[in-house]
Amino acid sequence: MRSIVAGHVAVTATEFVELALGSPLDLWLGVAGESEMERAARLDAARDILADEPDLPDRVSRVAAEAIEAFAPELFNVTPLAPRVTARRRNSRKGAAA
Repeated sequence: MRSIVAGHVAVTATEFVELALGSPLDLWLGVAGESEMERAARLDAARDILADEPDLPDRVSRVAAEAIEAFAPELFNVTPLAPRVTARRRNSRKGAAA
């Protein structure tokens, strides 16, 4: 099965995410061994993109949720936690009727 995003064929999962988001993952995640200057430039570019595309975090969340739903739906199985049992506090107000 081929994945086509915006008219481009994505061969790998990484390419699919990059095409869906419109930017390379390395921009957001960084690369091993990058210098402080490279990191600063990468973060500046990321800030510029976020300023130009304020809906990008929502798109990222949507792509992540769709990927989880498609490849690991069990991650959406939520089990409610039992309520905490805490000791009741005594009424310690001065002058309160007992």
